[in-house]
Parts: sequence; structure tokens; C-alpha cells
Amino acid sequence: MSAIDIVVFVAFVAMVIGVGLYKSKGEATHSEHGAANYFLAGRGLSWWLIGFSLIAANISTEQFVGMSGQAANWLGVAIASYEWMAAITLVVVAFVFLPTFLRSGIYTMPEFLEYRFNAFARTIMAVSTMIILVGVPTASVIYSGAKVISVYFAGITLVGLDLGNIAVGCWIIGILSAVYVFAGGLKACAWADLLQGSALIVGGTVVMGFALSALGAADPAALVSTAVTPGLDPAQLADAGAWDRIRLLNGGALPAGKLHMVRPASDPSIPWTALVVGLWIPNFFYWGLNQYITQRTLGARTLNEGQRGVVFAAFLKLVIPFIVVFPGMMAFNLFNADMRQLGAEKNRPVLEAFTRGESMVYAFDGQFASVAPGTARAMLAANAETMGVTAEAAVEPATVAAANDRLVSLAEASGRTVSSRLIGYDHDAAFPLLLKLLPKNGLLGFVLVALFGAVVSSLAAMLNAASTIASMDIYRKFRKGASQYELVTAGRVFIVIFVLIAILIAPQLGRPEFGGIFTFIQEFQGFISPGILAIFVFGLLVHRAPRVCGTVGLLLNPVLYGALKVAAPQIAFLDRMAICFAVVLAVLGLITLLKPMPKPVDLPVNPSMDMRVDRGTKLLGGFVVALTLLLYIIFW
Repeated sequence: MSAIDIVVFVAFVAMVIGVGLYKSKGEATHSEHGAANYFLAGRGLSWWLIGFSLIAANISTEQFVGMSGQAANWLGVAIASYEWMAAITLVVVAFVFLPTFLRSGIYTMPEFLEYRFNAFARTIMAVSTMIILVGVPTASVIYSGAKVISVYFAGITLVGLDLGNIAVGCWIIGILSAVYVFAGGLKACAWADLLQGSALIVGGTVVMGFALSALGAADPAALVSTAVTPGLDPAQLADAGAWDRIRLLNGGALPAGKLHMVRPASDPSIPWTALVVGLWIPNFFYWGLNQYITQRTLGARTLNEGQRGVVFAAFLKLVIPFIVVFPGMMAFNLFNADMRQLGAEKNRPVLEAFTRGESMVYAFDGQFASVAPGTARAMLAANAETMGVTAEAAVEPATVAAANDRLVSLAEASGRTVSSRLIGYDHDAAFPLLLKLLPKNGLLGFVLVALFGAVVSSLAAMLNAASTIASMDIYRKFRKGASQYELVTAGRVFIVIFVLIAILIAPQLGRPEFGGIFTFIQEFQGFISPGILAIFVFGLLVHRAPRVCGTVGLLLNPVLYGALKVAAPQIAFLDRMAICFAVVLAVLGLITLLKPMPKPVDLPVNPSMDMRVDRGTKLLGGFVVALTLLLYIIFW
């Protein structure tokens, strides 16, 4: 970075933290409303703060590293479904979920379960949500942020710290991200998010522009090797502009083509079946029931402000794939050799073990078999010998990988040691590699600080949410009569504990067996999201569902999901979610038929909440849904 890049970076970080702390100054210590001020910004957030805060809390290096990496891999534009389906989901949340939550005056999602079902359901959801929130998305965002630092600043030492070391990056990001949420709570987060969310969208647009320029100027002879369809003539690229080059290099029929929203039913990540049911489950859970997202909407000043903020965020979600997914695909076209080299560095420990002849079964993906066919065939033969079976006559890379996967499955079932999965490319490096295209005239500093702000915003949101659950759903249970000051203090202590735990977990997420950071996050959500969504659907829409439904749904889902993961690992995780959701709904429906409540539960009412509905907000919601459907038609 040049001197001006450093100045821009430091100045923006200081401004964001300063504005956040200034706007929240003194509110958390107010004797009567300290907890509401700290955890819910005094229930006074305007629609524009809510909208930008939702996007800033959501969009992080999870998207810029993980989603961009999946786009660089085989999924392409199909991964954009997580964003575009979220737009429709947000509109539904605004007009179906949000009115009930704001009317009841709750602090957390688990709190609603106690009012609707029972205290045990609240405790189960609080504990499981808190553990997964800290161990999965919080740790993942720290890791993916550190990934950007380690790739871009490899070989650079700062005050004795090697910035190319993932663990060092995790400590830097984790500690800096906890500072202002510790001091100012949700209001500090919301005002900081206003600045960081804006910078994030502008910064992503800048990277998209430079990637298009680089792709348009790249040597056609070098690009053809990255085409998803073999045999592309360089002459076809010579006179093509950047967008046409994206189409020529990444288009084509399924399953290779990357410009389709729909994927084959056999796709391990986003089969077309997931678009019908499976993908809606994590979307509704995330945007409607996930504490670190819903906490922004629970802090709305009125129902109309909350609904407008959510619809505004839905519109912004339509923009995100154009600054995340398309750059990811272009990164593979421009930097596939770098991704291959980074993948080889990740593979080195396992390859050295194989060279030494260490006894284990060696796992690898199809891309590794393509870039190192000789090694892959040798591993297949060695694995067959280890397992005491005859090696299959596999020659083509895809056949070699498939044959080896069968041996790996046998080894895992028999309890044998299996290596980390060898990869052909480090796709998670896609977006960090694009940063090399930026000039060092202050623009690089701005984009880097926008990415850093994305990490800070998401981590601050997660830490604030986890500490809210720990304080209001757990600590307050054991410390009945705790003062407002004591609850805020407990929340700050929990922030410190949670960030330290996440920092220690984060460096482990770079191991190849996790299959990419984005997939890791979504896979783990499957253990809780279908069950939670099912009981909230019953809690909100089936008014005579008995109280025991909350406990049954929360306990049944992880057992079902885990059993499916072990017994049928070939089923895509989104399809597993759909199956679990359907089974839990069926069980809860049966319980309700057998023993319905004699009368609906009376939920609490917050008399100070303005519940008037604005017709203009509904029209805006309909416009966002129509625009989303148009995008699906274009890219189907």
C-alpha cells in the first residue's frame, strides 16, 4: 500500500468507530433503559439505518471470499440465489414476521419461544444459537477476513507480526472488531454500518469495474484455457468486449456452464431441487429468525420504519451478486494459475505425507485429479491397496476422483484415517487476488477499508447478538432481578469471551475438508435452521399448536439432519434441510391434531410501538419481488 492508501484506510476506520461511539455515547448506562439502549438501540432506529445495517451485518468476507470463491469454482451465477432469493424472503419477513415480533416487544428470538411455547424451548434455542453463532459464522467471518490479509499482505511483517500468517490476521481482525460493539452496543453498530455498508457497495463496484477492464484487455490465448467448454477459439475472444468474454468463457450447457441459476439435481451444493424448497429454509431462518440480523429490525422506531428498512435492504440484495459473483468468475479467468499455486501450497503437508508413505487413505477432488493426474492415479492405487481391494481401471480425471471417493467412503465407514482433501485450486482466494488490479493511489486503501468494514460490521453484529442472547435469555434467568447496569456489563463480558473463542477456532477453517468457507457455514446451519423455522411457522400461523411443539421441533431436527448426513452423505445439504423441515412439520402437525390447545396463547404487547401500516411500503415490496423474478428469468 502507498502512503495515501494507508492514510485513507486509517482515517476511514477512525471515522467509523468515532461516529459509532459518538452516536451511542452514554445511552448504555442509562439507569432505567440501559439494556434496551445497549442491545436494541433504544428501539429508535430509522428505516435507512435499518436497511444499511442489515446489509452491512450480512455482507462480509463470507460473501467476498466464500461466495466469490464458489462462483470461481463450478457454481458460477447459481450461487447468487442466496442473494436474490433473500430479497423475496425479506419482503415476506417484513409483512408476515415483523409485525408480531415488534408488537410483542421481545429482545431476542428465543424470548418469543417462551411466550408462545415454554421456557425450555427458549433455553434450547438460546444455547444452541449462541454456540453455533460463535463457533460457525463468527469464526468463519474472522477467518475469511484474515484470508484477505494473508493473501494480499503475504511476506509483509508489521511490528514483528507476519501478516501472511492466517492466525495473525485472525487476532488482528477479531480484536479490532470487538472494540466499538463493546463500548456502544447496537446503536454504535447501526451508525457504523451506515458508513461501512455504503463503502462496501461502492468498493465492490470499483473492483467489478477494474475486473471488467482487465478481462477485456487480457490475452485471448491465455484466457481460453479457463473456458468451461473445451475448444474455444481464441479468435472468438479477440474482438469481444468484457461482458461477451464472460459469456464465452463461462457460458455453455449444464453442468459445466456457469451462467445458469438452475443446476442439475445431482449438484452437491445447489441442485435445482433446492431452489424449490431447500434454499428457502436457510433464507427464512437467516433473515427472519437469526438474532444478529433480526436484532436490527427489533430496534425499529415504528412498524413502518422497520418494514421500510427491510424492503430497502431487499432491494440492495439484488445488487450484491453483480459486485461479488461476477468478479469471482472473472477472477478464475484472470488468476487461475495463482489459484492453482495457492491450492498446491495448501496440499503440501498431505503430499509430503504421501511421499513418505504414511499409512492413510488420501482424499482428493476432481480438480486435483485434473491438474495432477499422475499423483491422483498413484493415490488411487495406494488407497486400494490400503483398503485391500482391487484398484479400479480409472483413467479420466473425473473417473479417478469418483473411484477414489468410493474408497474414501469405505475408509470413513470402517474408521480408517483419511487425509485432508487435496484440491486443484484455492477458489477462496478469488476476490483477494482481484485486489492486485487496483492502483495504489488511495483507491486500494478505500477498497481494503470497505472489506475491513464488512468484517467489522458482521462481527460486531454477531458479537452483539450472541451477547444479547447470553445476557437476556441465559444470564437474566440465573440472576433474577439483575439491574440494567448489570445486564449491560454482562453483555460486555460475554463479548470478550466470545471473540476470544472465535479467534481460536477461526484458523482451523482453512483446512480443505471444510470444502470452502461458504459451504461450511451453510452446512452447519442445517443442524438448527429447519427445526427453528418449523416451530416459528407453527408459533406464528398455527395458533392452537400445543406448547410441547417448541421442544419437540428443536430436539428432533438435529437428530434427523445428523442421521441423514451419516446415512446419505450424497444428498445435498440443502435437500437434507428440506427433508428435515418436512418431517418436523409433519410431526408438529400430528401433535397439533392429536392435542390442540383449547385457545390461542396471549402474547405480550408493547403499548409504545406504533403498529400502523403504510401502503406505499407494500408497493415497494411488490416492486422488489417483481424485479427479483425478472433476474431469475434472465439468468435461468
